[in-house]
Amino acid sequence: MSNTSPRYCTVGPIKIGADQPLAIIAGPCTLESLDLGLEVGRHCKAVCESLGLPYIFKASFDKANRSSISSKRGIGIEQGLEHFQAIKQELGVPTTTDIHAPEQAEAIAQAVDLIQIPAFLCRQTDLVVASAEEAQKHGKGVNIKKGQFLSPREMAGPVRKATEAGCENLMLTERGTFFGYHRLVNDFIGIADMMELDCSAFSDAGSPPVCFDVTHSTQLPGSGEQTGGRPDRALQLARAATAIGVHALFVECHPNPKEAWSDGATQVGFELFEQIITSAAKIRMI
Repeated sequence: MSNTSPRYCTVGPIKIGADQPLAIIAGPCTLESLDLGLEVGRHCKAVCESLGLPYIFKASFDKANRSSISSKRGIGIEQGLEHFQAIKQELGVPTTTDIHAPEQAEAIAQAVDLIQIPAFLCRQTDLVVASAEEAQKHGKGVNIKKGQFLSPREMAGPVRKATEAGCENLMLTERGTFFGYHRLVNDFIGIADMMELDCSAFSDAGSPPVCFDVTHSTQLPGSGEQTGGRPDRALQLARAATAIGVHALFVECHPNPKEAWSDGATQVGFELFEQIITSAAKIRMI
């Protein structure tokens, strides 16, 4: 019989999974500065605390998959990881950031609580293995975002690689699937399947918890030198994902999305962020 019982992902003091509160992973797409990180982190934390939801700060120190080589990429790993440690100390929250190369794994695992593997890189064996090994070594977790080109059930492959590398403190994230040109779709039947992923062939731990990436799911990829988006649909997607029982929501938030270094077309402002999280919290209580 397949083992489809859920496992938990521990991120600092936060436990993500079935029978746990809905976890919120949120922050600016790019860590443009320490001040911006603190501003967004304080807002997100306050909203989550008012609703009794655990909060994890997220940002990127480098955006390695920009549409144009002239686009801003970020402040770099050295300064970025220093800022993450300052944000964690100042706000008292766990942190997460994305990784792009295996040689970054050790430094990232020492600095943040959850290593995020980007969707386009979820099948890169060296990256998954390095992240899993360093996460296990330092008592951290790994969040593997589902590639836009994979079916939900195919995520058993990256989970197996991470597990065989020694890490079972895992989470998966849905962020949409390519549907022709300039369009992502979210398959909610597939998301439910991913929440019951059969890992019995290589693990007794059950299926990893699943996070829903609210803002990246609104992207319109390939629509020019800058990716387009429909952030006006973020609220509806968050409601639907929460209603089917996902264990966490991922939301990129910025005080002025139009001025953001990256993902300005999909990040949400402070007011919409509060609407999304408040609505999700109400649904979760039903």
